[in-house]
Amino acid sequence: MNKKVIVTGGAGYIGSHTVIELIHAGFEPIIIDDFRNSKPWIIDRIQEVSDAKVLFYEVDCQDKDAVETVFKAHPDAAGVIHFAAYKAVGESVDKPIAYYQNNVGSLCVILELMETYKIQHFVFSSSCTVYGEPKSPIVDELTPIQKATSPYGDTKITCEKITEFEQASKGTLKAILLRYFNPIGAHESAKLGELPQGIPNNLVPYITQTAKGIRKELTVFGSDYNTIDGTNVRDYIHVVDLAKAHVAALNYAINKSGSFCEPFNLGTGKGTSVLEIIQTFETVNNLKLNYKIGPRRAGDVEQIYANANKANKVLNWTCQYGIAEALEHAWNWEKTLN
Repeated sequence: MNKKVIVTGGAGYIGSHTVIELIHAGFEPIIIDDFRNSKPWIIDRIQEVSDAKVLFYEVDCQDKDAVETVFKAHPDAAGVIHFAAYKAVGESVDKPIAYYQNNVGSLCVILELMETYKIQHFVFSSSCTVYGEPKSPIVDELTPIQKATSPYGDTKITCEKITEFEQASKGTLKAILLRYFNPIGAHESAKLGELPQGIPNNLVPYITQTAKGIRKELTVFGSDYNTIDGTNVRDYIHVVDLAKAHVAALNYAINKSGSFCEPFNLGTGKGTSVLEIIQTFETVNNLKLNYKIGPRRAGDVEQIYANANKANKVLNWTCQYGIAEALEHAWNWEKTLN
């Protein structure tokens, strides 16, 4: 089996960490990225951290002809890991067409080229947002998919459906749908981490930017939820643990016979509130954060966390890092940025 793996969005937050873990596992990642959610110097950092030369193509994944040049150059690739997508819930409400064009359009390009070049193994970057506001806060892969509350969420549901239909139609695809919970943290080297474009949409980069003085203060959206302390509860997973799960998923797809399309939850199985994240960040990094309690934010789910037993058992994958380490690594990364 050839060890080449095409990684779309491989210079992004989760993509860059996954490229590192693929190299550690003996794969040869081939990155496709156009830096709309990253920076060109991330490629240099990947090579520095991995001590390996990485093949890279600056290509828009919606551009089929451009993407096909990569597939033509590497028709023997073992598989594709597809990260490339827009990912901000709020922005998707303002720019729905852009989200469908990019997220759904790029997936169709990738699946079509995989069929043309007879590449079977596919790992898709999905999200726990497909579960919407679940009846129980703990969700497993059998929890019903809910009607999406944002265009972003609907693109993930749509992409999962397209992948399922493509697998059922052709009977050759071996696809894994990875439903992430909340990735946080950074590489322990502090050379790779989350790079928000403009004002962060995610909690932890907003925390680190507030701690650094880039943001005046952090607003906690709501303190009257039916949770441990009234704030939203999420399942926060270290980005390196998440990256390792992609390697495990790819190996599972390569080694399992027959065609299939299987979802897997990726989380710690433990819920942590917004206030608990803030307090842990303050404790591990020995500083005080300027924050205030504000009104609830429209569309926020009260609490959700993963039952990740399937990934633990089937992929032989478990989380190695805790919240404290993730928040320490995130702050170490933030301090290196200009």
